[in-house]
Amino acid sequence: MTYQITGHTRLGCLLGTPVSHSISPMMYNESFRLLGLDFVYLCFDTKNADLSAMVRTLRDMNVFGFNLTMPDKERILEYLDELSPAARMIGAVNTVKNEDGRLIGHNTDGIGYMRSLGDAGYDIHSGAMTLLGAGGAASSIAIQAALDGVPALHIVNRRGRSWENANRLADVINSNTDCRADVTDMADLSEVRRCIQDSTLLTNATSIGMAPNADATPVSDPSCFHRDLLVTDIIYNPSYTRLIREAQEHGCRAQNGMYMLLYQGEAAFHIWTGQDMPTEQIRSKFFS
Repeated sequence: MTYQITGHTRLGCLLGTPVSHSISPMMYNESFRLLGLDFVYLCFDTKNADLSAMVRTLRDMNVFGFNLTMPDKERILEYLDELSPAARMIGAVNTVKNEDGRLIGHNTDGIGYMRSLGDAGYDIHSGAMTLLGAGGAASSIAIQAALDGVPALHIVNRRGRSWENANRLADVINSNTDCRADVTDMADLSEVRRCIQDSTLLTNATSIGMAPNADATPVSDPSCFHRDLLVTDIIYNPSYTRLIREAQEHGCRAQNGMYMLLYQGEAAFHIWTGQDMPTEQIRSKFFS
């Protein structure tokens, strides 16, 4: 099916910084083409933008919706009309739907991440999880993992702006699920080592190791890796981060964030259109 911009074409977009590396425009625009939907999707870097003014403009332009990446997943909350129950619990939004001028915030990061673990053959009930970070994506992953049945969760975070969020996240999980969550300072290397060695799953949900700082890693001592550990990195640029390379060198299974991106996009696509994204065709064309 051909794809053509018309006078009726509606816009959707990604907000955040950096965004030029994103595969989302290819994924969504190809899906629109395959299904014959008169939508188009672009990326807008918000590094120097007034987010309030940008959201107001997008509403006035009657966009069908938009995605958010770092650092806008929490900043967006005050500009939305409503949050889904999951987004409210997580405290962050990565997908917004425009419903007749009302902007409704959702969060599909955790859904995408959990589906990607299925691709890796990982059983979430098999042991504890260590999660690096407590930002928007990390919160979504933590909440969804707890809801899906991970028995214990070690949240490792730096003492700084998001330290309070890390403790709030642990409190929400401990109060609303059967998962046992605790918080560890990333600077306490002996405690970080204990958390990782206690776990069967290690997830980096920080931006440490993302291009252009690809030589960085959130785990300074890779000797704490063990062969029963699955190491996942939500970063997909570069596709082979230092964390993944060192994990594999120590005998661990490892995967990057490409399939998380695919599956969170699948969930967002359904929120916007009410239709199923042609996921297998998109996976074959962009993710193989």
